[in-house]
Amino acid sequence: MRRAALYSRKPTAQGADQLPAPAVAAVVTPSAPSASRSASIVHQRLQRLPLWAALLLCALLTAALTWALTRQVGAPQRLTQDDINAAVLHTLNTQDLPSRAARAAQLIAPSVVHVRTQDEDKKNPRGELQDSGVGSGVVISEEGVILTNLHVVQGAKRIQVTFADGTESEALVIGVQPENDLAVIKAKRLPDDLQPATLGSSQNLQPGDEVVAVGFPFGIGPSVSAGVVSGLNRSFGSEGKTMMRGLIQADAAANPGNSGGPLINMAGEVVGIVTAILNPTSARTFIGIVFAATIESAGGGMGVSPF
Repeated sequence: MRRAALYSRKPTAQGADQLPAPAVAAVVTPSAPSASRSASIVHQRLQRLPLWAALLLCALLTAALTWALTRQVGAPQRLTQDDINAAVLHTLNTQDLPSRAARAAQLIAPSVVHVRTQDEDKKNPRGELQDSGVGSGVVISEEGVILTNLHVVQGAKRIQVTFADGTESEALVIGVQPENDLAVIKAKRLPDDLQPATLGSSQNLQPGDEVVAVGFPFGIGPSVSAGVVSGLNRSFGSEGKTMMRGLIQADAAANPGNSGGPLINMAGEVVGIVTAILNPTSARTFIGIVFAATIESAGGGMGVSPF
């Protein structure tokens, strides 16, 4: 009996119903069984071809998309000067920034000390020593060496200093420079994290440069006042005292108690030591002129270095 061909469109010899044709069919003769098997394999491969094509297409699309995103997102963008200017302008318009004087004062604050003097002639009803004078000073070394004015500590029986962190200590005079009204004192007790000031140079100062004075006027402080350099190489001497020369003149407010405190530039560097104020009256208060000994003269006369 004859066998019907696989996937044939023809009915069987016995009149069997027609088989529905697949999407892709191959007609073979019943006399070639090996050819029938080959047709089946070809058919299966043809059916799988669209899936391979789809997978290949997806892979290509994925690779293309990844490449495009990498080019757009991963590539570094070059900043132009206009971009930088816009960012700076935005910050200035939206942020409250500290002034130059405030930043300079913050830098010197840990190094400024309150200097108080006492003597045996002034005692309170309980027999305790009372302050006979007040002034300011600036720490210039980690060993507790402090620059101040000679007139602040001269003749004192006892010198007390208070550091920025509240530590109190007795101090001793270890050097003087009468021609510039300067003294060097050293504290006996030091804070754990004592921070000396950064000493600058007055050689680069010009009239109009901004400066800041920090100290304890009338014992109040630390107090900050700002101004400009009014002049250089000034001379000053009060009645009966040595004429001081080579002084910095400034208009940063200073009053009794500021004596011995630092005069600093906008980098927070000490360029002078506040020494005197000029007031033709007997009020002894500030009217716009303060004198400071240069930091070079202070160090040169007492061997304090480097500057």
